[in-house]
Amino acid sequence: MSIRDHSYYMTKAYQEALKAKKIGEIPVGAVIVNKDGDIVATGYNQTISSNDSSAHAEIVALRALGQRVSNYRFPDYSIYVTLEPCCMCAMALIHARLKNLYFGAYDLKTGACGSAFNLISDPKHNHKIMFEGGILKKECSALLSDFFKERRQAKKELKR
Repeated sequence: MSIRDHSYYMTKAYQEALKAKKIGEIPVGAVIVNKDGDIVATGYNQTISSNDSSAHAEIVALRALGQRVSNYRFPDYSIYVTLEPCCMCAMALIHARLKNLYFGAYDLKTGACGSAFNLISDPKHNHKIMFEGGILKKECSALLSDFFKERRQAKKELKR
């Protein structure tokens, strides 16, 4: 795929992240694409609204795809997510046997693709996911930064 293709799909993931922001969730979104380039599943963070600590964007999208194709392994699919996956999500992607992972912003605190941990590339895993980060990095990072800035500002206003 070309960078233009990556930008297109990351923009779709970004649109999913905006859905999370709208309901007060941390704005992370994901889309899963089949080998023909069709978006076949989407997800956005829903941990608070669903009272489910595992309802990260990637997990929500994987669950949707599993229901759609009646399987839990997806070797011919790629995922685009606006934030580098955490350890939980990285392991779910490995277990799902996804072919490719593309992410936007790097997560220096909990990223499992090399920023905080290098879980996705651990040679002990029996499945290797090709991955690339930094796609629409500026936009994806700004969405998260602005969200947390607004949240901090709202807390300050409450204290006054």
